[in-house]
Amino acid sequence: MSVLLLRPADLQGLVTMAEAIEVIEQGYREAAAFPVINAPRRRVHSPSGVRVSNFPGGVHGLGVIGAQTRAELVSQTETNQSYGFRGPPVHVLSDSSTGGLLAILIGEIDERTLGPTSLMAFRTAAASGVGFRHLVRGDARIAGLFGSAGQAANQLLALLTVRDIERVRLYSRDPENRRRFAEQYGAKFGVEIEPVAAPREAVEGVDAILVATNTNVPVFDGDWLVPGQHVTGIIGSNIQLVEGGFLKRRRREIDDRTARRADVIVANLRESVLSEQQGDLFEPIERGLIRAEDILDLGDVAAGNVPGRTSPRQITYHKNNNGTGASELALAGLAYRLARAAGRGVEIDLEPVTA
Repeated sequence: MSVLLLRPADLQGLVTMAEAIEVIEQGYREAAAFPVINAPRRRVHSPSGVRVSNFPGGVHGLGVIGAQTRAELVSQTETNQSYGFRGPPVHVLSDSSTGGLLAILIGEIDERTLGPTSLMAFRTAAASGVGFRHLVRGDARIAGLFGSAGQAANQLLALLTVRDIERVRLYSRDPENRRRFAEQYGAKFGVEIEPVAAPREAVEGVDAILVATNTNVPVFDGDWLVPGQHVTGIIGSNIQLVEGGFLKRRRREIDDRTARRADVIVANLRESVLSEQQGDLFEPIERGLIRAEDILDLGDVAAGNVPGRTSPRQITYHKNNNGTGASELALAGLAYRLARAAGRGVEIDLEPVTA
């Protein structure tokens, strides 16, 4: 039996954002139709702060099933999260019809035009791209962006892939980072990016608001929102950070008022909001501001089982709350196919396992 080993260099420059959005949407649609092929992220923590994230699942339409795992050393303060070490993700792909082992992928799959940026930023942004398709107004032209690192670059590219954005207002805490990001990605993406000095300037007068930071506290006031706007947030924390003594309270990036005022709330997987007690949506549920059953699953929206945005005046909110096995294996399955077609990787011969 031959298994393809793909190393970090083999995974670079293979997949575009448009391709990633397509296959991840397919993964979510298939998971909505056959939920037992998908599972939420599961995390464990060591006392020293090492965290391992695991994502089991598959996309049968792509012929893959398996898992992804990665480890990182995480540090927390009351206001921010940082990383002392981030190990490469490892995907194990099997054939979803026969069970045969297809490939082992070691390393980050990056976006073809961006190259290496931040760990998991590409997959996270492509899932946001699925949400943008169904929730951001078709006539959106101005975006507000929080964050000035790799996550922000990928999130912005995902929005630009599905909407004709002309201007971006960028806020992050460091003025120099704002300036550098605006210069680099304004030129790269062919869009006007204006660094702004206050969070409110990235919210007022924009059509879509993207939050792509490592914050542990809300970054803007939901009372600033107006009808027609869309909000995407990417932090999907877990209650184990509190239970393990790493934080005194759940991580947040979006406040209660945003959840309360949103007409449509979508999560990648509502199950994770509840099982991991993810603060941005779980705390508004605890306080009776929203109901758990009012949170839509991204797969149901992508499959057309429930509508996304239905009015240009709705406030929509996508909590890209965590990766799932379907999204992880969708991107890995596509990267595997493209890498094999390009002759990349090393073939490993394994003795077949007998019953």
